[in-house]
Amino acid sequence: MSLLQTVLAFLVALAVLVVVHELGHYWVARWCGVKVLRFSVGMGKIVWSRRFGPDQTEWAVSMLPFGGYVKMLDAREQDISTLPPEDLKREFTRQSVWKRIAIVAAGPLANFLLAIAVFAGLYIYGMPEPTARLREVPTATAAYEAGLRGGELVTSINGEAVSTWSDLRWKVLQLALEEHQVRLEVQRPNPADAKGSLNETLTLRLDRLQTSDLEGDFLGKLGLDLARPKAVLGRVVEDGPATRAGLREGDLITSVNGNAITDGLAFVELVRGSPGQTLRLTGIRNGQEFSTTVTPEAFSRNDQTIGRIKVEVPLAPEMILASDAPVTALGRAVTKTWDTSVLTLKMLGKMLIGEVSWKNITGPITIADYAGQTARIGIISYLTFIAFISISLGVMNLLPIPVLDGGLLLYYSLELLTGRALPERFGEMAQRAGVGILMTLMAVAVFNDIVRLMS
Repeated sequence: MSLLQTVLAFLVALAVLVVVHELGHYWVARWCGVKVLRFSVGMGKIVWSRRFGPDQTEWAVSMLPFGGYVKMLDAREQDISTLPPEDLKREFTRQSVWKRIAIVAAGPLANFLLAIAVFAGLYIYGMPEPTARLREVPTATAAYEAGLRGGELVTSINGEAVSTWSDLRWKVLQLALEEHQVRLEVQRPNPADAKGSLNETLTLRLDRLQTSDLEGDFLGKLGLDLARPKAVLGRVVEDGPATRAGLREGDLITSVNGNAITDGLAFVELVRGSPGQTLRLTGIRNGQEFSTTVTPEAFSRNDQTIGRIKVEVPLAPEMILASDAPVTALGRAVTKTWDTSVLTLKMLGKMLIGEVSWKNITGPITIADYAGQTARIGIISYLTFIAFISISLGVMNLLPIPVLDGGLLLYYSLELLTGRALPERFGEMAQRAGVGILMTLMAVAVFNDIVRLMS
């Protein structure tokens, strides 16, 4: 069932992205007066088609589900010698260079507009997200040296407001590519007033981060982690180690073997790492301190033995419903799409110069896996995934590689500068080179996908 859901989620996402991209080409071609002969979802042999509209455009579904295309009346691909004058005026190569640029650029632009629409809709609807509150900060980290200790709520980074954990992560990721330090505005719990807070400005150094660190948990390397609730026990399973130890729902675990427990996640991690080992617990029950011992039973999972005591420990972080008015949401969506596009280009540039590993190039297998995972989490995660993939598709298509939209835009830009079209021989050679580049990138992506599956 999981595999079927993954395949369906991937095919739906792919169909949406391809249709939107090709509709961009189609609508602008029609607006520019170019005759469209076929609109195909998928490549290769046509398995279904119907003709609609005044031009009897063929709408088709092809066998290979990767990609799609819009086939226009084009003298380079069809014999137009017998066409009537009114159709000749609608042939693609006879259009002005500006119209050709508009038609080609419309595909990637449609992907960016889709991302903006999805983000704006999500921002208006409101997404429950963890607040930017910090977990206890480990010593010997950049966050500790900056003065962070845990419990602080980050409210802004370099003067830009932060309201959620994803905001914090995104802004630090962007700045880590260029800056050596960032300015954090935080609200620290006030020791003199349990309900109050103190505002502080701290400087967090980023120069310890290597570019390769951005591929993983870079916030963790800085000492930043999401705050979790205290180790308050939930439902206790009957006849489990927790029951035999006398633990009850609502107990607050404060220390294990004499070491303080800062939150529920720390308690869970300690129990999992102690199969068969007796643990001495200290906690608070109904305002009174208590002590007991518990021995986590060994449990095998994924070729790994962990400990468990059969009790629920709530780990959900402090959440906030982030929603905006339509105009604000649209502005945020445009900014998010722009920032993501710029970040993608920066990462591609760092791949070319060797600062970021080529292992980050993903292919259809990994994308399908992400589609399935986000679909299982919920519709908000799935739509967010589609928005990010749509941006990636738009950026990739704008790269100046022959056979991609960006390659064609490069041709037409040179035509604008020189006043004449590039020689056909040059175009053919560039097309072959572009196919070679794409095949190499695809081979790297599939290889990376296989390595990820095997590991």
